[in-house]
Amino acid sequence: MIDINLLRENPEIFRASQRARGKDESHVDRILAADEARRRLIGEYETLRAEQNAFGKQVAKAPKEEKPALVAQAKELATKVKEAEAASEAAAAEFTELLSSIENLIVDGVPVGGEDDYVVLKTVGTPRDFEAEGFEPRDHLEIGELVDGIDMVRGAKVSGSRFYFLKGQVARLEQALMWLALDTATANGFTMMTTPTLVRPEIMNGTGFNVKHDDEIYRLERDDLYLVGTSEVALAGYHADEIIDLSNGPKKYLGWSSCYRREAGSAGKDTRGIIRVHQFNKAEMFVYCPVEEAEAMHEQLLVLEEEMLAKCELAYRVIDTAAGDLGTSAARKFDCEAWVPTQGTFRELTSTSNCTTYQARRLNTRERTADTVDEQGNVKKGRTRSVATLNGTLATTRWIVAILETHQQADGSVRIPEALRPYMGGAEVIPAIA
Repeated sequence: MIDINLLRENPEIFRASQRARGKDESHVDRILAADEARRRLIGEYETLRAEQNAFGKQVAKAPKEEKPALVAQAKELATKVKEAEAASEAAAAEFTELLSSIENLIVDGVPVGGEDDYVVLKTVGTPRDFEAEGFEPRDHLEIGELVDGIDMVRGAKVSGSRFYFLKGQVARLEQALMWLALDTATANGFTMMTTPTLVRPEIMNGTGFNVKHDDEIYRLERDDLYLVGTSEVALAGYHADEIIDLSNGPKKYLGWSSCYRREAGSAGKDTRGIIRVHQFNKAEMFVYCPVEEAEAMHEQLLVLEEEMLAKCELAYRVIDTAAGDLGTSAARKFDCEAWVPTQGTFRELTSTSNCTTYQARRLNTRERTADTVDEQGNVKKGRTRSVATLNGTLATTRWIVAILETHQQADGSVRIPEALRPYMGGAEVIPAIA
């Protein structure tokens, strides 16, 4: 949710943000109109309520013979008060709906446009030249089958399309990625969290996902719970309705969970293998910090993502995502895309988003600023304010795609990146099965 005070003071920056996203900038004016109506109707209700209280005292003191007429007036006034209260509540509900449905205010410098209008910030590493090495690269599913590590056929038999089994050394490779992510994160001050994968609707909504209109989300109607597509959701709700202490620095968590997405809008796209699947594992960084530190923290999360990609010895690029391709909550998002040899292109493996105070306002997560002392020595207690939240991926099942294809060998085996070998029992290669 955005800051209504900032919108009142400077609506043009929100109109500009909406234009950059390709969204309806008149939404800003609807919010302002609803805010004005809400405040006016609340004022009218409070005036009538005060009048009602005063009139009640007058009735109580009135002579007996005057009371019947006054009671009739009091009933008429009570009706007006109820009508005014209902009108103010309806206006408040409309205002809240409008305010909660507008996207976050983007950060200065975010590229304008849609999915294809990203800006490449850097490219790191050189893709392997398989032609020079004398063999045609296999795609990740063919490799996964050669090493007896991916079974899509039985995954579909058990659960339907886009489900799979990981086996043997490929299953261990996924766990190695997760453990490497954990060690990388904890070395940088993150606390590991295993998180719920089912959340209440208010937590899903509070994080910025629209449970009524998002076809990617699985819902358990009987329990009114939602399966998460990222542990960001559970971690964003972890401190909901709390005042948290950031005096010793940001709160940094690494969420470790299975994740679920319906992939409803991607029929016919990336259906081969494990690029777009309904269930996957993920290690997700989540940070609470003062809003002044959010942009610097965003850069730090990107550094950790790049560190993981380097440890996996992958060629990759970093893009600054265009405004129209940001999620509702993100004020800025950097994606790291690894080179996938058989596709001849970069594919997203990680992203990191600065959500500023958008999620915290929706979930009522605040910090208390430091106490101050005036010239007379009087201590003034610090005020509460919304914190900033950020998220960033350190590893997912999809990384297996880039690792298998990048590090494949001519005989179908796969060289294990050195950083992952300690988690693979010291193995250097995943062998092809004869």
